[in-house]
Amino acid sequence: MRSSFLGVVFVLGFSFGLSAQLNDYKYVIVPKSFDGFKKENQYNTSTLIKYLFTQKGFETHYEDELPLELYANRCAALTVDLLHNSSMFNTVATLVLKDCSSKEIYTSAEGISKDKDQVKSYKEAIQEAFISIKALPYTYKPSLEENNSAGAVPAAAAVTADKSSSIMEQKAPAPPAEPAYDPIAASSISNPEKVVEVAAVTESTAAAVSTSNEAKEEVWYAQEIPNGFQLVDNTPKVRLKIYKTDTPDMFIAESDEVNGVVYKRDTKWFFEYIKSGESEVQELNIKF
Repeated sequence: MRSSFLGVVFVLGFSFGLSAQLNDYKYVIVPKSFDGFKKENQYNTSTLIKYLFTQKGFETHYEDELPLELYANRCAALTVDLLHNSSMFNTVATLVLKDCSSKEIYTSAEGISKDKDQVKSYKEAIQEAFISIKALPYTYKPSLEENNSAGAVPAAAAVTADKSSSIMEQKAPAPPAEPAYDPIAASSISNPEKVVEVAAVTESTAAAVSTSNEAKEEVWYAQEIPNGFQLVDNTPKVRLKIYKTDTPDMFIAESDEVNGVVYKRDTKWFFEYIKSGESEVQELNIKF
């Protein structure tokens, strides 16, 4: 009995210690291709893993699309690696989080799927592996140095502003500035035809914006298929097939050109995929 109690205490202590360690990291970097794969985002692995860590609360970025903060300090991020093995019987997946020195911070439990479809099999195995990560409490806590750095900038700016205002008060007032030259107003006086040209450009720009908004508002209707839906337009043409996952409001997506994930953020639906090595996010208007 005593040994069991000590075992529980050890596991809880280890989990809390690991969670505190994860709290030091704001970002997770996701490779667009993992070892053992022949192409980027094979079996939708990169888009799925990126989505799962985003849902967990991390700021996630692909390795070639990093924010400026990570270029200055790569150690503010963890990098996720996918260890996987697929055979004719099953697919096994494990997620490994590493720091900027390639030290392993956390290794998930193994996820296993026996589905013979590779896309579905990797999806199930990765989701099962992520359960152990999902169970860890996570809230990003900036370091003391970051807090001091953030506070120092406004303070320095305030001192600079005070000095500038003091110097400006000592200077004589500047003479009133001449009215700024307005090329459109001037051309309307000297050449009335220019006004017509400007108006024509403005109308064409407004028409282009209107066309863009209409394209964005295109409605795709969800028709139920086994384990998911097919999204069709008004033609009707099948634009996308989406398949259910264990995560609410998240689907594996397949089209004739690209594969990715469809997910709901707030009240809007998005389709995220990788095309020609670049990450693309498309807002969708879906009617279920």
